Amino acid sequence: MNPFREAVQGETFAISAELTVAKESTADDIRRQADALAGLVDGIQVTDNPYAWVQMSALAASTILAEHGCDPVPIMTCRDRNRIALRSDLEGLQAVGVRNVMLMRGHRVPKDHPVPASTVFDLTGQELIALAASLGGDLFIGTGARLFRPGPRWEAESLTRRAAAGARFLQTQFCFNMEILRRYMDRFLAAGLDRDYSILVSLTPLPSATTARWVKKHLSDSRIPAEVIQRLEDAADPEQEGISICAELMQQISETPGVSGVNLMTTGDPAALRATIKASGLRD
Repeated sequence: MNPFREAVQGETFAISAELTVAKESTADDIRRQADALAGLVDGIQVTDNPYAWVQMSALAASTILAEHGCDPVPIMTCRDRNRIALRSDLEGLQAVGVRNVMLMRGHRVPKDHPVPASTVFDLTGQELIALAASLGGDLFIGTGARLFRPGPRWEAESLTRRAAAGARFLQTQFCFNMEILRRYMDRFLAAGLDRDYSILVSLTPLPSATTARWVKKHLSDSRIPAEVIQRLEDAADPEQEGISICAELMQQISETPGVSGVNLMTTGDPAALRATIKASGLRD
């Protein structure tokens, strides 16, 4: 049984949420978050040291989630590990019963980063997908997709190659812009990519206009319209407004042809993810 895969590839609108993890996180922290999301999500995603910040490993956190009865979706990138370490972690995830994985190339460690770490990139993202697929075990493999306004001749060569390597679902960057999403999905469906992939759109309940501006500046692929930032700026309670905006967009995305679900990324407040899902009306 694989609740995340069944939801993403099924008829229901899938919802996954991101675990809030830090280097000081404990197993009890992980279990408490899982309990708070129980019944609201189909899978819980675990990041792989985002922005090169050190945290509990995705393998360890996913093991705790799996033992707690959840369906984890660990993220793995090629930035920090060579092919031996990547294969070792994939083998370990399968051994503890993890059935889903998000695989991406990842970003370089910034030159001015406080942790003086080297960037590895022994494999490309496509090679990592092929490696995971070669291990068998029916892993449900995902990869990243960038939403934009594709032209009529867009052939999505990279997505086609990654599907051939073994990827079966896509997850986008932050997208609060429904016009861009609809334009992309029109071309996605016209190109027949829905035969290869299910697709999840990433959102988050932005707690303030300051956070929204930081995301827009530092995550250059994010799609956050000026009107969203203005709503947060004008709100008497920006945190609640961020939840309302995200919930409204979840409803709109659920009505967008071709989209299988959403993934809610964390801004550090697990309670906000639960409140957003409840406010969306997409879960009883």
